Order: sequence, then C-alpha cells, then structure tokens
Amino acid sequence: MCQIQKPCAKVKSHVPNAEAMCQGQKPCAKVKKKPCAKFQKPCGQGLSAAKLLVKSGLNPVVLEARDRVGGRTFTVQNKHAKWVDLGGAYIGPTQNRILRLAKEYGVQTYKVNEEESLVHYVKGKSYPFKGPFPPVWNPLAFLDYNNLWRTIDKMGMEIPREAPWRAPKAEQWDKMTMKELLDKVCWTSTAHHFATLFVNVNVTSEPHEISALWFLWYVKQCGGTMRIFSTSNGGQERKFLGGSSQISEYMAKELGERVKLRSAVYSIDQSGDMIEVKTVSEETYKAKYVILAIPPGLNLKIHFNPELPPLRNQLIYRIPMGSVIKCMVYYKENFWRKKGYCGTLVIEDEESPISLTLDDTKPDGTVPAIMGFILARKSRKLAGLTREERKKRICEIYARVLGTQEALHPVHYEEKNWCEEEYSGGCYTASIPPGVLTQYGKVLREPVGRLYFAGTETATEWSGYMEGAVQAGERAVREILFEMGRLHSSQIWQTEPESVDIPAIPFETTFWERNLPSVEGFLKFVGVSSFLTIATAVGVVAYKKGLLPLS
Repeated sequence: MCQIQKPCAKVKSHVPNAEAMCQGQKPCAKVKKKPCAKFQKPCGQGLSAAKLLVKSGLNPVVLEARDRVGGRTFTVQNKHAKWVDLGGAYIGPTQNRILRLAKEYGVQTYKVNEEESLVHYVKGKSYPFKGPFPPVWNPLAFLDYNNLWRTIDKMGMEIPREAPWRAPKAEQWDKMTMKELLDKVCWTSTAHHFATLFVNVNVTSEPHEISALWFLWYVKQCGGTMRIFSTSNGGQERKFLGGSSQISEYMAKELGERVKLRSAVYSIDQSGDMIEVKTVSEETYKAKYVILAIPPGLNLKIHFNPELPPLRNQLIYRIPMGSVIKCMVYYKENFWRKKGYCGTLVIEDEESPISLTLDDTKPDGTVPAIMGFILARKSRKLAGLTREERKKRICEIYARVLGTQEALHPVHYEEKNWCEEEYSGGCYTASIPPGVLTQYGKVLREPVGRLYFAGTETATEWSGYMEGAVQAGERAVREILFEMGRLHSSQIWQTEPESVDIPAIPFETTFWERNLPSVEGFLKFVGVSSFLTIATAVGVVAYKKGLLPLS
C-alpha cells in the first residue's frame, strides 16, 4: 500500500475496481476499475489499466469500493449452481482484448448452447426457429423487419465510432428518441413491437428514454444488428468456463497489494503539485495522475477540487444507468432440450417478466438452467415483488412458452438486481438521452487537468461490454504515457489483432435483403401501378366509345 507521503495515484471506488499508481517519490498514475455490460457485460477497466501501467514500468494502486474485484462482473460459487455469473458474462468474435486477457490467464471459453431450435413466443403461441432473428410470415411485416435492420445498419455507417456527435445528421438524430425513429421506420405493429424488445435487450432502457443517435452508434460500434443480437458468431456466443470474474481476479492477484478493497473514494483534490485522493476509510493517497474507470453518473459521489468544468459537471447529471435483473432458474434436467429447444426464448408478452433467455447449463451438461433478463420498464415494475414472487412468475411464463409443467418445479434460483447496486447504479451500461451526445459528448473522454476517464462508457468498440472496459482502461493509460512523453499521440488508440482462436465470420446478406422495398416503398409502387392500371382501362373504354380523338 502506498504511504501518505509517497506520490501515488488512486481511483475512486464507486465502481468495481479502481487503480492508482505509485512509484516511490516519482509521480504515479492511478486508475479506477469499473464493470462492463450486454448483459450482459462486466469487465476490468481499472485493473486492465493498472496491469498496463505495471508493464510500462510504473507502480499503480487500485482503489476498489467493494469488498471484491470484478465490478459489473460478479461470479458466485455455491453447491447448487457450482458457479454462476450474476453480472456480465457473454463474449464473442471481435471482442479481441478480453479474449487476449483470457488466453493469457488460461481461462477457457465455451459456446452457449444453440444446437436445438430457438423459440419465439408471440400472441400466446410458441414458434420454433433457427437463426438470430425470428422469421416473419406476413409479407408486409417481413418487408418492415428487413427494412428496420437495414435502416439501423445503414444509418450507423454514417456515425464515427470515436465521435458520434460529428455524424452529418448528428443534431437531427440526437434530438429524436429511438421511439420516434421507430415510429417513422416501422409501418407494422409486428416490427415495432420487436424493435422495442431489441432496444430493451441491448441497452436495458426504453426507446422513449434514449437518443436515436446514441442507440444507432451503440449498435454500430458492436458490429451491427446481426453481431450485437446473435448468439452464434455474435456478442453472446460464449462464456468463460468458471465465470467471468476470474479475469479480474487473476489481474488482482498479479497486482497483489496494489489492489485496495473497501476503499471508496470521496474526494479528489488537484489544487496542489500532487493530486490528493481521500477514501471513506480515512486513507489519503497522492499521485501525479488519476484515472477514473467508473460510469459518468458515479462521478457525483466524488468531491472535486477545483470543481469540474461546466460541460463535464453537467454531463454527469444527464447520463442514467440501464435497468436489469438477471435471473437463473435451475432444474433437475434439461427438459427443454428433450423437446427440441436450445433454451433461447424470445418472449413478446407484456405480462411476461422475461423478454430473452439463454441456456445456462454447464458445458458438461450438469446443473441445467435457463438464464433470463428482466429488462427496463419490467425490472422497475417488478422490483417491488419478493424474490419468490419473481421466481414464480418466471417459472409460469417458461411453462407456457415451453408447453410443459416441468418448468414450474425448479430446484434452485439465483437473481441479481443491478438497480440496487450502490457502486454500479444499474447495468449493463449508461444510457444517453436525447440532446446529450451532441452537446456534451466531446467531454466524455476529455481529461480534466491530470484526471483521466476510462470506463466502458468511454469505449469505441463494444462499449457496455467487458471488451469496451478493457479498451477504455488501456486507452486512458496510453493518454497518460503520452502526457509523460513516453508515447506518440498516434499510439493512444491501438487496433487489437483478431483472436486466432475465435475469429469473426462475416455476416452475408442476400440480394433480396439488400434490395426489397420498405413497406412505404411497396405501397407507393402498388399505388402508382394501380393508378396506371385504372387510368389505362378508363382510356380504352373512352376510346372505344369515341370520347377520345384518334391522334
């Protein structure tokens, strides 16, 4: 642990791990760690920053508010579940930084089961299907679905990953909620309802709560609609054998006594030659640089001297966290697989607590379980129920969707309501309301004096996921190394080589997916064609009756 008289950097611990760096009488950097989302998505931003600081020859100190590392990743071990990820758990192709760390520490991954059919439950009926999205049989709804995904991806192509506020139509799209965009794009209730679920699942917020610009950017920086929503070849393809918290725990073990638990930061004072950081445990640290790897809103728990600049100060009041309760129901056997279902359920039913599930059975077939998310409005609505009441409602909807009473008889239940977490404030990630990105986005990562900002919310690839947390932590370190004259500015943002073990397969679109008209385009075409047909018929009749001249 750094002594008070020694310069050392420390990070605030409202969020899972914070790291500070201290190196004798030399200025040292400090970093805080925070959990990462998609939710499923935890990660070690502060720890990954501290790890890179050590590699760079510095001596960081990590200040963690909780009594554990891992932040929004949270693996629990018990006799019923063996191990269970109550927080961020899922990884997949193109998430190369977190895969690099896992490989370094020997943490293996396994694929989430999707061998059997998925189930789409809508209007009281279950429909088995294959692929990332449920099929649509109504021709107009099919055109609407196809145009919806095509439009989201096409609009996203116009948005720079590193600066969405610089998009050509940034102000127009940022003034619009995602609901308003869906109202404009979707012509059928079928597509509109599923689009709402798509928003709920990906950012744990409601379409009316978030900026269209921000959501379009979020999907784009995760690789597009197919990559973000898919299990196979997508963001939910895999989990870590033994749980996701292992990555943070291995980093913490490597960092040793540099990691200080139960060390929530309440004050950061930059008024002197050294930054002075104080914790609620009445410890004081001094450092040359500080990195905060927490959600922007949790900056409100810290007293800053001097005060934060106006835009940064207003930013942190405007970015709430998403709402989610993660639920695991355990059964004696995999009865859903015997029925030909893989465990992925897409549930469109306002009375259902759960909107999306995935099979959570261990890769060796033991401890059969279904993981489900209670999302956004539903998590807030059901937060007042007891644990047993939530479990009962979840089992009842599983019984209806899967068509079996076996779902009513679980042998164990686990849940985690991230809305009640003091040092997270919600999950998977912060959501950005209309008007915020274009007015305040430019200060999201902008240093304040010798204070630098990480956290998955500041990432430009897989923000909200473990991958984004790692990218953000490492980027913040390189910003400090640049300030210290040890790196060129061109080295701050670095591209991560693709994982050799888990390469990304490109998603192919068919000719028809690229060229089918939207519902609006189809109706206009039909309208013009009908008009021409009627006009031609009227003209022929008029001609035959001598009402039209021959020339």
